[in-house]
Amino acid sequence: MIYLELFLSFLQVGLFSIGGGYAAIPLIQSQVVEKQGWITLQEFTNLITISEMTPGPIAVNSATFVGMHIAGIAGAVCATLGCIFPSLILVSALFFLYAKLKDNAVMQKVLAALRPAVVALIAGAGIEILLLVIFGGQEKALQNVQWVGCVLFAVAFFVLRKWKANPILVMCACGLGNLLAQSALQYWT
Repeated sequence: MIYLELFLSFLQVGLFSIGGGYAAIPLIQSQVVEKQGWITLQEFTNLITISEMTPGPIAVNSATFVGMHIAGIAGAVCATLGCIFPSLILVSALFFLYAKLKDNAVMQKVLAALRPAVVALIAGAGIEILLLVIFGGQEKALQNVQWVGCVLFAVAFFVLRKWKANPILVMCACGLGNLLAQSALQYWT
């Protein structure tokens, strides 16, 4: 039964995540954290970080990791198949449709109308993760601000924008920076 639930949950993610991996983040969160309760929001944030660092699409990596966490290798296979199945069918069908209508003005307007929705989905997921970094999943009050996370976010954002640094190196540096900062905070308290 869990295999079918994994397949169907990630089938929905694969079916409705229009706009790429980052647009899938809120859908994955809805399925695995809120609806099914398979992982916590903190585990979800870690999952997205790991999914971003490993090769492949975020949605597929997330499906594989969640499936493995919930039901082992068979769960990983079921969740991954559920995630990619709609794409296999839809992309094949859309290829033939797009090949016939690629110069059609209506098609161009439909594609242009989808762009703002995708940006909104990505922004919503980013804000949710940023709030988790700032408040650590606790009540959103000034005394609960995670200052180390805020500083690391600001530094990473600056380095990525200013010098176009390798995102993987920036993530590794932030992880090391957090480890050192937390160790120092524990030492001094």
